[in-house]
Amino acid sequence: MEFSMSKTLTTNQSVSFKKKLVATAVASAMMGVSGFAFAQDDNIEEVVVTGIKGSLQRSMDIKREAQGVVDAISAEDIGKFPDTNLAESLQRITGVSIDRANGEGARVTVRGFGPDYNLVTLNGRQMPASGIEDTTAAASRSFDFSNIASEGISGVEVYKTGRASVTSGGIGATINVLTSRPFDNPGLKASFGVKGVMDQSTDKGEDITPELSGIYSNTFADDTFGVSLSASYQERESGSKTASTGAGWYSSPGNALYDGDWGQAGAAWGAIPTNANQVNRPTSADEIYSIPQQLKYDFNEVQRTRTNGQLALQYRPVETVTTTLDYTYSKQDFSQQYNDLSAWFGWNNNFTGISTVWTDGPIASPLMYAEENVGSDYAMGAGAYSRINENKSLGLNVEWAATDRLTLEFDAHQSEAESRPDGKNGSHNVIGTTAAVRGKSSAFFTDKFPVLQIALSNGETSVNPEDIRISGSSFRNSYTLSEIDQYQLKGTLELDNDFTINLGVASTTVENTGRFANVQRDTWGGVGQAGDFDSSYWHSSGVASEFDLPGSNDPRTVNQTYLFNFEDVRKRAQQLYGADAGSTAPGDCGDWFCPSTDYKNGTDRFTKEESESAYIQFNKSVDIAGRALNTVLGFRYESTEVTSTSAANTFDIVKWVSDNEISLQSSVDREYVSDTGKYSHMLPSLDVSFEVVDDVILRASASETIARPGYNDIQAGASLGGQAGFNGGNGSRGDAGLLPYESTNYDLSAEWYYNDASYLSVGYFKKDVQNFIGTRQIRENFYGLRNPTSGPRYRAAVAALGSGASVSDIRAWIIQQGGPGVDGTNILALPEDDLLEFNVTVKSNEKEASIDGWEFAVQHVFGESGFGAIANYTMVDGDIAYDNLSLDEQFALLGLSDTANLVGFYDKDGLQIRIAYNWRDTFLAGTGHGTGNPNPVYVEDYGQVDINVSYDINDNLTVFAEGINVTDEYTRSHARTKLQLMNMTQLGPRYNIGVRYSF
Repeated sequence: MEFSMSKTLTTNQSVSFKKKLVATAVASAMMGVSGFAFAQDDNIEEVVVTGIKGSLQRSMDIKREAQGVVDAISAEDIGKFPDTNLAESLQRITGVSIDRANGEGARVTVRGFGPDYNLVTLNGRQMPASGIEDTTAAASRSFDFSNIASEGISGVEVYKTGRASVTSGGIGATINVLTSRPFDNPGLKASFGVKGVMDQSTDKGEDITPELSGIYSNTFADDTFGVSLSASYQERESGSKTASTGAGWYSSPGNALYDGDWGQAGAAWGAIPTNANQVNRPTSADEIYSIPQQLKYDFNEVQRTRTNGQLALQYRPVETVTTTLDYTYSKQDFSQQYNDLSAWFGWNNNFTGISTVWTDGPIASPLMYAEENVGSDYAMGAGAYSRINENKSLGLNVEWAATDRLTLEFDAHQSEAESRPDGKNGSHNVIGTTAAVRGKSSAFFTDKFPVLQIALSNGETSVNPEDIRISGSSFRNSYTLSEIDQYQLKGTLELDNDFTINLGVASTTVENTGRFANVQRDTWGGVGQAGDFDSSYWHSSGVASEFDLPGSNDPRTVNQTYLFNFEDVRKRAQQLYGADAGSTAPGDCGDWFCPSTDYKNGTDRFTKEESESAYIQFNKSVDIAGRALNTVLGFRYESTEVTSTSAANTFDIVKWVSDNEISLQSSVDREYVSDTGKYSHMLPSLDVSFEVVDDVILRASASETIARPGYNDIQAGASLGGQAGFNGGNGSRGDAGLLPYESTNYDLSAEWYYNDASYLSVGYFKKDVQNFIGTRQIRENFYGLRNPTSGPRYRAAVAALGSGASVSDIRAWIIQQGGPGVDGTNILALPEDDLLEFNVTVKSNEKEASIDGWEFAVQHVFGESGFGAIANYTMVDGDIAYDNLSLDEQFALLGLSDTANLVGFYDKDGLQIRIAYNWRDTFLAGTGHGTGNPNPVYVEDYGQVDINVSYDINDNLTVFAEGINVTDEYTRSHARTKLQLMNMTQLGPRYNIGVRYSF
């Protein structure tokens, strides 16, 4: 049995202008002809290539015949894609790397440009993308490939160079996912599979979970009507164990002074003492040192159910008209439970007699960091929550061959992607517990695994469960919805055999909704009395013994925690403390032990992008010395209008509540604020290819492409914090008028196709990008708010007490005087006080960058032996690296890294074996993390080995086994140095075993 590719180049119908033997073969496969057939002396010889080699041959032919730089992956057989996850397959392509979530590929980076800079289309249609975040309601432009099962996919194309006929929105690449259609494979084709999933990362899940898949395709009435139906269902239970610094690191200049009493002149919050106990502490302003905010261990269990389905109906009433109606559906149900143990470092605790050892500068990291605060919290937490990601797409396509030289195509689709909470406890939550028995806490960072050592203040060697109390809690609801309506009209006019014109117009509307609400109690020091909970609620467990990571066997590591069932503790806490007020408005249940759907008073955001586009593309072939010089010149015009609306905080009460803290409160409903923007671009593109000698092709491409700003960046309205200080408050604001990223792209490549399914290629690329989004700060007042720490009362206090008076003395003097605005220990702002200024971080287009790199690839099949190999390497460089020696807010491109792949395979006599190694170098994954001064997050280099084995028992029945991450690799990230751990996660291998029946 063999499987033919669907019509993969619908957006590039004139990529070949001189018909060669291989072009004819590719065209026949694209048009649904079974195998490759050629006529010679009235005898028909059919060449059928299937399996791994067939897939590689089809992918190579697409690469060879395309204009510009295009890579592709083709199904090996109906219902059989090279990997169980699309992202895992895409990472085998030169220049493509992936981000993993829950141990599987989720989002892709292409040529150093992260997921938000790439556009994903489904059958040439722009697809929505959304996802639930823990603390925000920000929809993303990055598509999550884990939503789509691979069994219903016929191929994936990666367009690395800009084309006028390709939808704009991707600077790194445009990735087109192709689903099966019945006319691609006339007649009856079907495949059904059963698989058992064995995930070794879970401790509590089932040993084996099911996966079912099937695809059915058939044509009727002399191939004038066809139906294709594919479906898959997978249950997966997985887990992870993580050591992290939680909230991250606080970085300070070396000369920052310790602020132990919040009043020392020249002190900096987050600084530590300068004394003999701080061994090798930096003291120069040219140095930086960082201290951890927290050290914690997390234990996670995840249950995921994925349901996919695709239906395609095709009808050809006459030979010249083909209509296609298709529907694609995907749904992922996630449930997660976790427990954690953590030590929170206060920085202003008692450091006496405790030594912290620092590395040499200029960036100093603690080899060991320690604090002591007798009776502080031995903190343990738990959460249990669920969420759903659901995607739907309905499309209609009509293709009409109006004449022998003119083809018209109309395409319309309505698609949506929704992420929503599932269940009564929200999309994310936590209940904390504490035992006030922690004394000295020490964190050791000399090994890859961070060691937390805790000495109890009561002299005991273990925590007594009777000392455990409930502390704070948080119940969050996050909701996103992205909807796309797109209408496209395309035409192809063939003027002669060597000159073709493509043209088209399109209208695209993208609407996004983001909502978030949080119900929180900030009683993190504990509430109620020890003994409120029976000891049966707490289950003693190990900590260090649960890890199997380098350095985790250190005997100093704390090895006791208490696990608890989230729902049992939540119910009991609701009974005991439900009447106690929390820090926010209550949840839907009337207290603070459930989430809220009152999004209007939380985060409620809307954006709408309306784009109109038109393109024209000239395809010309010129014969030079008997060889074709193929040229594609195109122009694409894009015009976009942006409307952004959000509910904004409105404050009308300002209170000076402590020496260094001002509280902002609201007594009115929030108001909705709108902003608009508009931009248009003319995007030229030029592709030239020339086969200089047989099977050697040189390519050159130049183009301009755009990628639109993130939805958070274009969000209207200012987001203000509820706290302020002497220097005012803080806030942030987006700008709907932001321009898209603009990239000028250059590509040069050489490709040698020296044998069947074998080639060698080398390519150079350069991208000059403008309008990267940075930030700037402005000082601004909102709502006429006044500052109670700057006004007549404050100046009168200074006059009475003298210029050397402390803040505490000034505040006490004002309270003692009484009068208007004094309410107990709170001092309210009065109309005569000075205006309260806010430091507002504003988004702006202000950065430029250049990225360049080299791509090397070789694919070789060793004759008829059945053996083959694929190797590729991508080098990427840019001038926008993060400066680890700077404490300022800064911009750097995320995701930039070298990547490599090595694949060996055997495909003969029904036996297929593939071993694949994928490697990605260290890359910057985020900026602005931590408390106070921003810090970078680097994901360290990572390599993973996957194995696939299958055997055809007969022409219809195949058994197979798959192994993902068989060497049990872990992931690790750090801040400014490798000693500044951010996260170290133990995952685990995953194995699948199953059977597939095809006919």
